[in-house]
Amino acid sequence: MRNPNMLGLIQNEVMKIASKKRFAVVAIILVVLVSMFTYAQYRDIQEQIKKQGTLDWRVELQQDIVDTQNRLASSSIQDEFRQFLEFDLKQNQYYLDNDINPNYPGAPTFIRIFFSQGLTLILPLFIIVIMADIVSGEQNDGTIKTLLSRPVRRWKILMAKWLTVLLYTSMLMALTAAVCYAISGIVLGYDGWTAPILTGFQASPSGTFSTEFVHTIPMWEYLLMAIGLAWIVTAVVATIALMVSVLVKNTATGIGIMMAVLISGTLLTTLGSSWTSSKYLVNVNFGLINYLDGQAPPIEGMTLPFSLAVLLCWTIGALVVAFWNFTQKDMY
Repeated sequence: MRNPNMLGLIQNEVMKIASKKRFAVVAIILVVLVSMFTYAQYRDIQEQIKKQGTLDWRVELQQDIVDTQNRLASSSIQDEFRQFLEFDLKQNQYYLDNDINPNYPGAPTFIRIFFSQGLTLILPLFIIVIMADIVSGEQNDGTIKTLLSRPVRRWKILMAKWLTVLLYTSMLMALTAAVCYAISGIVLGYDGWTAPILTGFQASPSGTFSTEFVHTIPMWEYLLMAIGLAWIVTAVVATIALMVSVLVKNTATGIGIMMAVLISGTLLTTLGSSWTSSKYLVNVNFGLINYLDGQAPPIEGMTLPFSLAVLLCWTIGALVVAFWNFTQKDMY
């Protein structure tokens, strides 16, 4: 490490991560996943043609509305799932009444769906794979001793690692969007950037549904907001992973802890209505894109500003813990 300034420290971190080739592994996994999802969507299109004899989105949406109404007629549906179906029914009916296709065919729509579905697990998991051992790995192999013996303040070393984490988060978002667009466009086509998207739906766990603030935006604008929210969530997960990597010397243990955080978040969102205080947990607030789609939050009182504030507080807390331990404790 010849250059002790921040840029030199970041370059050093990037070189160490690049040497492990984990980003390349994540890229290969991403290509495989997107290819599988694209093929599944292709099969779904073929099944729709076989079943309905047309690709008219209105026919499909009308069929979805009828299917949802039939499911709502069942008395065995739990109240929380019933509310979800009711919200979905009202949204679909609003799209149909206003003659707007909610799933305009094309690669941009695929990107939209992939980021929405992958935000709470796939994307955070990828960043954990890349960054989980950014500190603990150096403690295990002993290179942390050489690093800390340099004439550089400890806080600058950890700051460089955190900025590297944010850099790789940005690279992951760009890679995901590019892979989704390149592969899905082969089957679905590459147009749809200006397709109208409805946003502004307001729903709550208590059962209210409002279209007062609904408005249309072009697909490209929606994707910018969705990818930006995905970046925030992934960056928060990466920051917490950095803290865990400082606290836990064993990399496998650190990855296990972060996996538990991700999986428990999925479970807690389904149980949120019975434990209202869980809305202050970081993993319950990962579904930021759901606010754009107008889906009801898992707990009454949760809004986009609320979730952003919770994520910010957890990020600051993770950084404080990480920097204090890295600068004050023996890291050998």
